[in-house]
Amino acid sequence: MPAAPHHPENTVRALIESPHVSAATRAALLDRLETAAQPYTPQFFDADTFALLQAVCARLLPQPERAAPIEVAPRIDERLAAGLSDGWRYDVLPPDREAYRLGLGGIQQEAQAQFGQPFAQLAPEQQDETLRRVQQATAAGAAWQTLDGPRFFEELLAEATALYYQHPLAQEEIGYVGMADLPAWTRIGLDEREDREPQPIQP
Repeated sequence: MPAAPHHPENTVRALIESPHVSAATRAALLDRLETAAQPYTPQFFDADTFALLQAVCARLLPQPERAAPIEVAPRIDERLAAGLSDGWRYDVLPPDREAYRLGLGGIQQEAQAQFGQPFAQLAPEQQDETLRRVQQATAAGAAWQTLDGPRFFEELLAEATALYYQHPLAQEEIGYVGMADLPAWTRIGLDEREDREPQPIQP
């Protein structure tokens, strides 16, 4: 049987394997690590629209350099393919599947209208300007005549952010250790740190 991987002390990955984390929580976090590393084929979007979603998410959530980025687009695609939702939506937005199709199409329309190129081919500052126009309700294109741009932008950003920070490596970036709650927390004063909490990694 192969040896378990060794993770440096004071990292979230090491903490996941510790007795401070419940078995159910450990299983969920390790599944997220493993799932994120697997190749993904879109189930809901066609290949071009999925690539657009990936490009949009990459601008909404710029990531530090790492061996592989944390991909949130596959989790959005999976949810839409399964027809899942969080049980509510703004009354100015259509159901999620329609909203995503319209919204991503509208982002592409805005990119073409302003810069004459698909969103994924734009420079980063042009991509930011495209998304800013959607957020500010100044984007061009027929999609925004029927879809509320600011609300769509808000929903997309919220979902992408939630998915990103569900991932253990993103949690490690911000020093989040809330999953290690079996022993309870005793050092709760300002700037106090439990022994099991990760320490900042020195460059």
